[in-house]
Amino acid sequence: MPYIKRLIDNILSERLDYAGAILLEGVKYCGKTETAKRLAKSIVRLDVDDGVKEIMATDPFLLLEGAKPRLLDEWQLYPQIWNYVKRSVDDASDKGLFILTSSANPTEDANQHSGVGRFSRLKMRPLSWLELGYSSGDVSLDTLLKKGTKISSTNIERNIAEIAEKITRGGWPENAQATTKNALQMVRDYVDLVAEVDLSRVSGQRRDPQKVKALLSSIARNIATDASMETLTADARRDSTTFDRDTASSYLSALERIWLVENLPAFNATLRSSATLRKTPKRHFVDPSIAMAALGENVDYLLSDIKYLGFLFESLVVHNLRVYADFLDAKVYFYRDSTGQEVDAIVQKRNGDWAAFEVKLGYGAVEEGAKSLLKFTSKINTEITKAPVSLNVITSSGIAHTRTDGVNVFPFGVLGV
Repeated sequence: MPYIKRLIDNILSERLDYAGAILLEGVKYCGKTETAKRLAKSIVRLDVDDGVKEIMATDPFLLLEGAKPRLLDEWQLYPQIWNYVKRSVDDASDKGLFILTSSANPTEDANQHSGVGRFSRLKMRPLSWLELGYSSGDVSLDTLLKKGTKISSTNIERNIAEIAEKITRGGWPENAQATTKNALQMVRDYVDLVAEVDLSRVSGQRRDPQKVKALLSSIARNIATDASMETLTADARRDSTTFDRDTASSYLSALERIWLVENLPAFNATLRSSATLRKTPKRHFVDPSIAMAALGENVDYLLSDIKYLGFLFESLVVHNLRVYADFLDAKVYFYRDSTGQEVDAIVQKRNGDWAAFEVKLGYGAVEEGAKSLLKFTSKINTEITKAPVSLNVITSSGIAHTRTDGVNVFPFGVLGV
């Protein structure tokens, strides 16, 4: 299968020019190893290569020998190697020596050096629509993060069935050329593997597969919402009657460690009114196809439940905004206050400039989205928090344009970096 060029390719190459070692982290099967191999000149696979365990017990520095950059794949299986990489970087006083890939966040070790000044951390996710060729990229997120942006007319027509099909397939590199049926089965197999093997292995303790699947189904049913731990637990009892809050919390933490669940944090702003900000994060999977696999559903199900399809479409947009924001060194948040005012996504740069996005599956809801954004803007105390540089409504199809009230409206299939 040909390699699909990633936005992160250039970032990885640039960081090798100034950092001694790169940590490339992300959920399993998102393509980390293939991406790293394109720049690495030697590789050791800590999960499968013969003799790794014995070498780690005798002289770990032997694993670091080889042409540089050297790829240490799945390094989290032997977290103590971190300190040996740090020492090697110190001794060499050079850049671009190692790439460490990880499909799980290792447990914290007080003996590990922080890596400040030596390591650069990169997050990798499944493919975006721009990378898959589904988006034209005519509307740039970079441009939307600049004041006064107006969108020129461009048209994308996609029916709801095509949106549902692409959500079901997901952004997994191995699914890029697969049939929709096979793509869905791959994601289902992935979910089964997480429940039956991966979560127990990364946790170092047995996790009940039935309870893992119950929690995954609960998150799927509450996707793109700020459902509380109590809500997730109660919902999970539909599939596992013995589920309790402590178990749900423990299992959720493990799912976050393998980056299968990636919460969307709340935006911090100062308001003019007495309304208070909600801080509970929104629940998202790293790819919305996980939700379909967890529920055991397919495209036909989505077409019979347009409201749920709308939640998954929002999650899809958030996933893509995260990929594009990473490329621009920005972060993605959401907003909700005590009055129920909500904004689906907010992208903020390091300098504080930010843009707000409402996601609407149907074009008929554009007016509602635009009014909501304008009402939200009026609540911001711009003497303390910067005003947004742009307000945007993302739809599934239609003509991209800037309204007379300044709100940009565009179909998701034109969004890029």
